[in-house]
Amino acid sequence: MSVHPLANHRAHDYRALVREWQALAKEAGLKMEVFARVGELPVYVLRTKDAARDARPTIYLSAGIHGDEAAAPWGLLAWARENVARFKTDRFLIFPVLNPHGLIMNTRIDQDGADLNRSFNVPGHPLITAWLRVVAGREFALALCLHEDYDGQGCYLYELNPRHPVVGHAILNDCARVLPIDQRKRIDGRAAKDGLIVRRVLPEMPGHPEAIVLHLMGTPLTLTFESPSEFSLHDRIEAQKTFIRSALEHGLRRG
Repeated sequence: MSVHPLANHRAHDYRALVREWQALAKEAGLKMEVFARVGELPVYVLRTKDAARDARPTIYLSAGIHGDEAAAPWGLLAWARENVARFKTDRFLIFPVLNPHGLIMNTRIDQDGADLNRSFNVPGHPLITAWLRVVAGREFALALCLHEDYDGQGCYLYELNPRHPVVGHAILNDCARVLPIDQRKRIDGRAAKDGLIVRRVLPEMPGHPEAIVLHLMGTPLTLTFESPSEFSLHDRIEAQKTFIRSALEHGLRRG
């Protein structure tokens, strides 16, 4: 009997994921460094090495802010492996796993019991303070935040896009080649159409997610992707890869 290639996948092995990124950083010419620590765990950021001299806006990628959404960080790594040449031509800032404790423990929250994606406006939060130092003064062309949803019935997407034509439907159509689109009319309490939730105005929220803070910093297009976490890990990783590829294609060429 054949064994599926992901049968023994160490989805929550943070150190294994870090080793993979370290090897890829050498191959791709990315600078990888620790920007924060949570207990004994280092938290990493990667960037193109010429970023200090390059005046072009940065492409922002992040994953792993919720540790029970394992396909997001592994999908980001898989996309990066297949697009090494792109790191020579474009300017990137990558946060591969923002919540290493959560990934290891397979939980949404961080080591202090907080939901990091509701903490980006919390004064003095150590990780968020360190994150703000990294992103301060940067101009972003596009921000992609990778997530999964336990209740998801397929892929869906939040598009925070105040000025430009909507790109989310085209991106989700590409993702539908891997996983179905979530067809619920309301997702997470918000109106959705064919898996897309468009935000032209910021919602009222007690704690700000990463995407909203990036928007407030002036990012013209922020996309938060959700794959359904109860589906096959292989398919979810493929969907995450497809989302990144399609989002870069459609998000960077919009009029």
